[in-house]
Amino acid sequence: MLNIVVCVSGGGTNLQAIIDGVKSGTIRNTKIAGVISNNAGAFALKRAENNGIPAFCISPKSFQSRAEFNDAFLEKLNELNPDLIVLAGFLVILPEKMIENYRDKIINIHPSLIPSFCGTGFYGLKVHEEALKRGVKVTGATVHYVDEGTDTGRIIKQRAVEVQQGDTPEILQKRVMEQAEWVILPQAIDEIAAGHQ
Repeated sequence: MLNIVVCVSGGGTNLQAIIDGVKSGTIRNTKIAGVISNNAGAFALKRAENNGIPAFCISPKSFQSRAEFNDAFLEKLNELNPDLIVLAGFLVILPEKMIENYRDKIINIHPSLIPSFCGTGFYGLKVHEEALKRGVKVTGATVHYVDEGTDTGRIIKQRAVEVQQGDTPEILQKRVMEQAEWVILPQAIDEIAAGHQ
């Protein structure tokens, strides 16, 4: 059984896709051991509670220093004993110690086809704003392993999504979520659980 911990900062739509996948059996042999958010107001925490999943808020605002936050975050992760950590819209730079301790056991979903529109400063709507500004005809989402760089780890899955005439960043974001993110993140977890990644 693959024990996963999902880290989120906001609404938790990708978390919901994972919860639904585990419930429906499209993500096999997987248990969500816990959800951690850095944001006390994240709706993702409510989604976890509504599904009987232990949910924790560990916010940098509650600590004197970044180092103290990092230690508390890592302590909670270790306590949950994950086989895989899933970053699903988690807007926190991971402490290096965590990446070392969980090498090849952390994955992230990014709302573009890496290496386009990724790296420092590219998250959320900013990714889609830039894609539209550049006039790309195809965008998408990528699931990748996390290493010390920003969006530089080995790619696991990608799915392309067409950009349409009249798209706004919000419309494009929604299409990328529905057609790519919510599809490939559960698939990637299922493949990892089956030992195929």
